[in-house]
Amino acid sequence: MSSTNHYAQIDYRKMIAWPQRLAREWAFLSGPFASLPSRRVLDLGCGTGEHVRFLAGHGYEVVGVDESETMLDRAREAGVPPGVSYLQGDLVRVDSVVSGEFGAALCLGNTLAHVTDRAELTRLFRGVRSVLLAGAPLVIQVLNYERLARTGQRCLPLTFFQDDEGEAIFLRVMTHHPGGAVTFTPSVLRYRKDGEPALEVVTSHNVPLHGWTRAEVESALEAAGFPHRQLHGTMADTPYAPTDSPDLVVVAR
Repeated sequence: MSSTNHYAQIDYRKMIAWPQRLAREWAFLSGPFASLPSRRVLDLGCGTGEHVRFLAGHGYEVVGVDESETMLDRAREAGVPPGVSYLQGDLVRVDSVVSGEFGAALCLGNTLAHVTDRAELTRLFRGVRSVLLAGAPLVIQVLNYERLARTGQRCLPLTFFQDDEGEAIFLRVMTHHPGGAVTFTPSVLRYRKDGEPALEVVTSHNVPLHGWTRAEVESALEAAGFPHRQLHGTMADTPYAPTDSPDLVVVAR
């Protein structure tokens, strides 16, 4: 994965309705988390630490790993509960970043798309496999790029939010390329309903992603030693449908 800090100027704590999202996701995660071999959990691509702190509040010991030191600084600013640690490092080589074994691992929020090479995808999964206890689940959530590429969808829903300077808009544009490559352009726009210019770009940049398909993800998981996989179309008990599901969610063991 690239070490370029693409998201240094975007504060994801403001972009997502975290309490509602976490409650919705916990209703799903509580299933695979019901009988873990250990309450030590690894969060890959932890960002600003919302999942880490949520799980810590439910009694889990959580290690959050992210490549962005800026994201980790923001996570630490929100407080580091007992049993929580944050590590900066390359997710593809997570087995050399963390120590000890884990009862579960998470890779949520489209983190996986930042791995753009098939060999590195398998390397990431092998690294995770090597630090998981027997029977421990790896839970993956990534956008359903099969649907996005088929429909030609170019952007994700807009997010309007307030900050110290007024109202702003979080815009995420996608350009699909042959072979599964995706140019992702997250941008923040300042909106002034009575001003000129009415819209002003605060920050915008291009991020290279790869739109992994279900078959590619499953093949890499199989090669990495995850023979058992359950597929879902969202972080809920809904089946995965290539042409309709918003997400690809995999619980692998």
